[in-house]
Amino acid sequence: MAVAATPATGVATNTRWFQLILGLIAMMAISSPQYVWTLFTKPLQGALATTLPALQVTLTILIVLQTWLSPLQGYLIDKFGPRLLVAVGGLLSGLGWVLASYATSLTMLYLTYGLLCGIGTGIVYIGIIGLMVRWFPEKRGLATGIVAAGYGFGAILTTFPINDMLASAGYQHTLAVFGTIFAIVGALAAIGMRLPTSADRLPPPAVAASSKNYEPTQMLKTPVFWLMFVMMTMMSTGGLMVILNFANFARDFGVANLTVWGLQALPLALTVDRITNGLTRPFFGWVSDHIGRENTMGIAFLLEGAAVSLFVYFRTDPTIFVILSAVVFFGWGEIFSLFPSTLTDTFGTKNATANYGFLYMAQGVGSVLGGPFAALLHDMEGSWLPVFAVIITLDVLTGLLALFALKPLRARFLGVK
Repeated sequence: MAVAATPATGVATNTRWFQLILGLIAMMAISSPQYVWTLFTKPLQGALATTLPALQVTLTILIVLQTWLSPLQGYLIDKFGPRLLVAVGGLLSGLGWVLASYATSLTMLYLTYGLLCGIGTGIVYIGIIGLMVRWFPEKRGLATGIVAAGYGFGAILTTFPINDMLASAGYQHTLAVFGTIFAIVGALAAIGMRLPTSADRLPPPAVAASSKNYEPTQMLKTPVFWLMFVMMTMMSTGGLMVILNFANFARDFGVANLTVWGLQALPLALTVDRITNGLTRPFFGWVSDHIGRENTMGIAFLLEGAAVSLFVYFRTDPTIFVILSAVVFFGWGEIFSLFPSTLTDTFGTKNATANYGFLYMAQGVGSVLGGPFAALLHDMEGSWLPVFAVIITLDVLTGLLALFALKPLRARFLGVK
């Protein structure tokens, strides 16, 4: 059964805005292990005397653990609350960087940067998203977008400092210093977190939403869940193909070390990308609160396909490279606000964290295909163009699925005409 969208009439407590701020800070503290990884690939590849595909397995391990353990992590957070678990997650994420600074082999790097950062970031990410969909029922897309933006925005503050410290002090010192900072900030942000209670007066949902709370086992039996899982896998794969190999194809295109507006093109592009990757999450989340989740998906995903096409066409112009890379990230990052809000609208709030944990596993599948597979395809073909052809195809197909498959299927599921 479903309830039609109604105007928000309840009065929310100020507590939820404080929770949002804490969630935003915690998300920013765990963003760098994924989003600045590309800066470490060259020094790590030289220090460990390994190949790029083998090195990229580190990020695959991180994202697989971040995502595939999320159902268990979500269950624990639903059961015991976010404070302790998010604090532990923040500490583990920072510790992974600190210990990775001592890694002398790929195995040690996998067990530190991959394992510890993967578990830590997963706990924090799934916990914060689950917290926001409960606190903001009438602004679900916007609220999840804001905290998910923290996961993209956090690297804005660290990209240039990390790039500078890498050049002046080496990757080991950089990992140790920034890992310590991330651990402290993440743990402190978790201290004030809590789930809403019956005493917190919250508005009703702003869009059509299920009046029934589905258990994970019930959700996993529905076609609508698996369609969302496939779609999120496709978008994650394309996006991670770009993120995890960005520095490498910038160097191959000959633009990495060129100057744009007085700044080096590669770190400038990475910084601007973090801004658009952050802005897209609350923006498209807010749009989806007004025009519907699937309509917004169709617009955003087709925009991504067009942006990637132009990005490849103008790949040797450093200025256009920087500008279009920002548009590419603007068309991708919104999956982290649109999918959790759509899932919670569909399957209810009671088990929201655990339920999203299962959908978030799609990001792990995407990491397997988006990191090592993209590098292997490049090595086989001697070019990044086949990789971009795959990305464009996935973007366009997912946008069409949102409009012509997910929209009618979810409407039937919710009983909305």
